[in-house]
Amino acid sequence: MWWVGSWRPAVALATALLVYSSLFVVVAVGWPGGEAHAVTATAPATTVPGHEPAVIARRSATDTDITNDIRLELDQRGTLHGEESIRFEGPAPETFTRALTATMLYDTDHDRRFEINGVSAVDSGGSTLQVETEETDGALLVRIPTEGTRGVRLSYRVSGTVGAVSQGVQLEWRAVGAYSHDVRSTDVTVTAPQPPEALSCLAGEPRSAMYCTASDMGGDAVVAHFLQADMTPSDRLDIVVNYPPGTAEGEPILTRRWSLASAFQVTPGTASVFGLLLLVLVGGLIALIRIRGRDERALHNEAAEGDHAPVARGEHGRMRFAPPDDVHPGQIGTLVDERVDIADLTGTVLDLAVRGHIRVEELPHEHFTSVDWRLVRLDGPPEEALLSSEWLLLDALFGERRSVRLSELGSSRHSEDFPARVDRVREELYRDMVRLKWFSRSPSRVRGTWTTVGMVLTASGVVLTGLLAVFTSAAFTGLAVIIAGAAVTAGAQYMPAKTKLGSSVYAHTMGFRDYLLSQRAQSAPPGERVELYSRYLPYAVIFDDVDRWANILASAAIADLSPEELDGDGLHWYTGPREWRIEDFSDSISTFVVTLTGLITNTRRVRLLNQLQRSR
Repeated sequence: MWWVGSWRPAVALATALLVYSSLFVVVAVGWPGGEAHAVTATAPATTVPGHEPAVIARRSATDTDITNDIRLELDQRGTLHGEESIRFEGPAPETFTRALTATMLYDTDHDRRFEINGVSAVDSGGSTLQVETEETDGALLVRIPTEGTRGVRLSYRVSGTVGAVSQGVQLEWRAVGAYSHDVRSTDVTVTAPQPPEALSCLAGEPRSAMYCTASDMGGDAVVAHFLQADMTPSDRLDIVVNYPPGTAEGEPILTRRWSLASAFQVTPGTASVFGLLLLVLVGGLIALIRIRGRDERALHNEAAEGDHAPVARGEHGRMRFAPPDDVHPGQIGTLVDERVDIADLTGTVLDLAVRGHIRVEELPHEHFTSVDWRLVRLDGPPEEALLSSEWLLLDALFGERRSVRLSELGSSRHSEDFPARVDRVREELYRDMVRLKWFSRSPSRVRGTWTTVGMVLTASGVVLTGLLAVFTSAAFTGLAVIIAGAAVTAGAQYMPAKTKLGSSVYAHTMGFRDYLLSQRAQSAPPGERVELYSRYLPYAVIFDDVDRWANILASAAIADLSPEELDGDGLHWYTGPREWRIEDFSDSISTFVVTLTGLITNTRRVRLLNQLQRSR
């Protein structure tokens, strides 16, 4: 056929005549009834045009005429063998660059990759040329030293150009990605084990949809032929050829293009990880329920043992207060919610006052000033031993002094280390939980450990998700780690678990709470009610029932105490100013509890702020 054979000047002239005559036919008659047009009209369109490859050289000189004859041979294994004959009519440029497409857009989610190997070049005399290759912007740039030559022959192999279609096999390849110089004529011939059935081509700017100059299947319809005239450095030439089934093997080489949707793609693998994570979380929840369910079982079986008057008869038959398991107010608060709250400390202060270790003196009210109290340290009953946390609390309140105003505790001038002392009380209460064998480990440390584990796991999940999102499509797995870390962080508050003994004491305490909240608790005999109800009051602070019990205590004092005992105060542990009466007790003690609670809270906040500022 006319386009087969060695290059000679006569062939170049014939090619030019063919180009111009083809253009004339296209314009004049619009390809009427031609075989090539009928075939290509049914051929599938090419892939979405890919990235515009970089062009690194300027156009050739006006007196240099460049043509390129590209011979492509598709073998049975699906490898495309390329051989290009590039001719220079005139002074050859110092370097001629040819862009072989390495990556093209395939669909909205994938790129199509072509594996290019065996790139080599020889000059017209058969001498090997040292070519340089560089992959950039989805193209393999091949730089060929062409100075002083009349032409070069470029060879290469390409994999990934073949894919199965509904009626056979399709070859798809960007025959020309870009040139470094203007090329007057690019002639592409494709051969394969079987004749082609349909073909198509696109040419021009990277995103244009213009058909190439000419295409046909030769005189005997055994080869696919494409021709593109006057290509500029930014032009490309895409070809598509359909073959019968079995012509060649192979599938497109696809790589998923990065996007949020692709990075977090839900696949069987990532779904399996989520399922496994769900199993672990559910298993952990079941284990946690079984551990903490001990409290529920104890409440059901043992709460009744604490639901009665917490009293015992002394040597002389006098009623004596005896709380279940000898639990003190601060210990109850820590046992119930597994943390030392401000109310636990406030209840302990009130308990120390009721037991005779502190006297609370309400100071006279002055105009336009808030109410204030004086706390006086007493020796207390000699036969009563204090807990370590109670000694520390007395030290936090008084230090070396015997009395202190409540307002002074919140002032840094009078007590700079008051917040630190309160923290030592809190830590000692946590140690009490372990010493009494109600918890195997300090609830505070257990929460801190699991919170740290959860935060580290969450941070690791964030880093892992970022890495997986950048380099893979399995970022969904990293998201699962973040969720697991967040779940552990949130669940850290529930990780402290009571021992069997702790659950039993907890059940007795809840029974005692139910008793204090009932009307039965007000059935103490006259003459003993003031002392007994005074012992109830600190526990009422813990159970958030202080107002009711303050009123009950005041009513009992009015009914049981003599006028001499009621004159001025009426209670051995709480005294008021001259104008104060026992009827004011409920308001006074409620205000005292609120003031002390707010004072401890504010001093802790100030300490945290100071620590934060010092750490910067």
